[in-house]
Amino acid sequence: MIILNNVSYRYRGGTQDVLKNVCASFERGKTHAILGASGSGKSTLLSIIAGLDKPTSGTVLVDEDDLSTLDLEKYRRESISMIFQAFQLFPLLTAIENVCVPMELKGAKIKNAEINEAKELLHSVGIGDSLHKRYPSNLSGGEQQRVAIARALSSGAKALLADEPTGNLDLANGVEVVNILKKIAHEGDYCVIIVTHNLEVADACDVVYRMSDGKLSRAEDI
Repeated sequence: MIILNNVSYRYRGGTQDVLKNVCASFERGKTHAILGASGSGKSTLLSIIAGLDKPTSGTVLVDEDDLSTLDLEKYRRESISMIFQAFQLFPLLTAIENVCVPMELKGAKIKNAEINEAKELLHSVGIGDSLHKRYPSNLSGGEQQRVAIARALSSGAKALLADEPTGNLDLANGVEVVNILKKIAHEGDYCVIIVTHNLEVADACDVVYRMSDGKLSRAEDI
């Protein structure tokens, strides 16, 4: 459970808040959309949830712990994983090697057990054996995003933050990625938060928040 209590944020040297008294809650087992136009503040909010930025005021609670009191490096390594619009795969690593990276960052020695786990994660997002040893440049955009999702899962984090995950994909691949994220949330009991400007992506989620001019409202409350 991630809870935001009156979170505001102002860039250093700025004259006005980018986020304004944001309140929200995000639960495991559900997909949550933060819907808004470019510049509305939604990516800034995602950065705060990820512990990359600190709120100017207000609190972020993660399973009842104040995020400001936690070891943020450990939090980002073990509790939360990011999925990006531009995939952010390591270009000189194969698909399966990319998936193993978070395991290595947690201190695992990559042996048969870890390789088998990476294979299972790739299979779970629809990446078959023939693609496991391909480099990102030899994968389609949809395939790269699915590898990125498998990599996020390999960290063991139960919260996935997806920043415009369908932004670089065609309609069919975008729908597939959203369906994968919904399955992960519902069947794996993950908390999935998707930042998007795409109304169709938002409508597919369990909970929809709308961001406008730094203010957040739950869709049903508008």
